[in-house]
Amino acid sequence: MKLIKLLTAGMFAGLAVTAGHASASVLDTVKQRGTLNCGTDNTAPGFGYLNTTTGQMEGLDVDFCRAVAAAVLGDASKVKFVTVTDKSRFDAVLTNQVDVVFAHTTIKPARESSIAIDFLPVNFYDGTGVMVKTESGVKEFADLDGATFCTTQGSVTETVLTSAFKARGWEGSKVLTYENLEKLFAALNSGRCNAMSTDKSALAAWAGNSPTPADYLILPDTLDKSPFGGFVAANDSKWRNALRWVTYGLFQAEESGITQANLEEKQKSEDPFVQKFLGVGGGYGKDFGLPDDFVAQALKVTGNYGEIYARNLGPDTRMFLDRKGTPNALWTEGGAIYSPLWN
Repeated sequence: MKLIKLLTAGMFAGLAVTAGHASASVLDTVKQRGTLNCGTDNTAPGFGYLNTTTGQMEGLDVDFCRAVAAAVLGDASKVKFVTVTDKSRFDAVLTNQVDVVFAHTTIKPARESSIAIDFLPVNFYDGTGVMVKTESGVKEFADLDGATFCTTQGSVTETVLTSAFKARGWEGSKVLTYENLEKLFAALNSGRCNAMSTDKSALAAWAGNSPTPADYLILPDTLDKSPFGGFVAANDSKWRNALRWVTYGLFQAEESGITQANLEEKQKSEDPFVQKFLGVGGGYGKDFGLPDDFVAQALKVTGNYGEIYARNLGPDTRMFLDRKGTPNALWTEGGAIYSPLWN
């Protein structure tokens, strides 16, 4: 009986340790570590790009990494950028190499169900496009029957292209894959493929940043929808929810007219919602294991969603992607950028 009691006690002790371990969240790990490991691309201008002139990472995805670091740790400099590719990005988060990935990733049901990740809210709406050299004379997708297309390894685009070939009865067309966008663009320029296919935003960025943008033509066809979102490992609701509301906070700040420039003024507002939203005298942070001023901390660094968009994809950039009349506009302006209620 003594032996049975000892074994039983040991078993329950083991279960307690296991349960304690299972309840640990990436949020707690990041706080203890004092650094956010954020996975992003470094070859996607406008989204995740290493600026060789400044030596700094820049882009919409990079700003979301910084916003998360500021919201969780109170310091945007406490972020370590870990380069991921289309092929490696999921493994990186599943093997704890990174805490979150923001890398122009299309939200798809199979990814959440079979890869075991949880997506964050859509932060950019895109579509699969095709780019050719202008000198090719190609004007639309239908002109490419029998052509060789190139895209990135592990991307949704490969499936989109093969489905498009099948739907049109094309038997001579084929797809070549490359590790990243830089190698993909080089393949188009060297003639290894007739057309480059990926998200239209990436096509615009690479054409816009080239020495002669007029050498490239983005075809009018959109082959499929491509909504982007960050993602974390599945089954960690504490971490996922915290990051969801950091994202929504950037959306809501734009809707409420709170900017990087007027933040201090807004923190003195007598509006009860604005006070709570910015963590003045209490806030929403404790609901998510974050400081009450987590939204304000993010805004200090990146500004609201509209400011992030303008800085990286706005009219003063070489890859200008107009928000007007697209899902990337605020819902109040006919778009799909929308935060749930905070009250």
